[in-house]
Amino acid sequence: MAASSGQENAVMEFAVNMTCEGCVKSVKNSLQGVEGVKSVHVDLNKDQVVVESSLTSSQVQSLIEKTGKSAVLQGYGGFNETPLESGVVQLNAGDSNIQGVIRLVQSNPSKCIIDGTIDGLPEGKHKLFIHELGDISQGCDSCGDILGRLSPQTEKPLGELGEVEVSTNGRADFRLTNERLKVWEMIGRSIVVHRGSPNIQQKLSCGIIARSAGLFQNSEKKICSCDGVTIWNERNVPLAGSGRKSKI
Repeated sequence: MAASSGQENAVMEFAVNMTCEGCVKSVKNSLQGVEGVKSVHVDLNKDQVVVESSLTSSQVQSLIEKTGKSAVLQGYGGFNETPLESGVVQLNAGDSNIQGVIRLVQSNPSKCIIDGTIDGLPEGKHKLFIHELGDISQGCDSCGDILGRLSPQTEKPLGELGEVEVSTNGRADFRLTNERLKVWEMIGRSIVVHRGSPNIQQKLSCGIIARSAGLFQNSEKKICSCDGVTIWNERNVPLAGSGRKSKI
């Protein structure tokens, strides 16, 4: 497991495929008493589990799914705060062996939460940067420069998100906080994973920052209207194309 910086609690909303009170009990038991989990609320009628925790979203999801139930993250926000803006990045350019999702949540005007999971990275330390352009037509080379790198007002570029450490299993689970970013100004730009110092210029993987639903803003979605795929099965099929239909 990799680095997690700034151990503030965040609130995560999961859709969990539950059918009875026994499911509710199993989900609660999987989370309550775990270090880093402060509170758990389960609503059987809504298939909803809301967790306040300092763990990353993928760590909480893994705990829920140990019960045998499928869980999908639907919303993310700061404690007792309504997110002002949310963004999501799917790392889908660069090294094809690297896959990951990074979420950005503006929990209040002065705090941005960055929560993510990346698989397939080489062991060691890596840095995350926001780049000026959301152009991956030539892979990570067309993403432009690091945002704010040439600004004379500061030594640290605005786009520098922080460092994550990858263990031998190739996975980075992380949560970072940033007091300078405004998510609404980052939509349409890109996030690039750089190999750790001293080879900071080696770009390993990247993706475009897209607007996403925030906490309690996506609760009604259970089935995709275009093809009938449930949200619990959707991650097991391709995002688009004939392969998606053949998997349904």
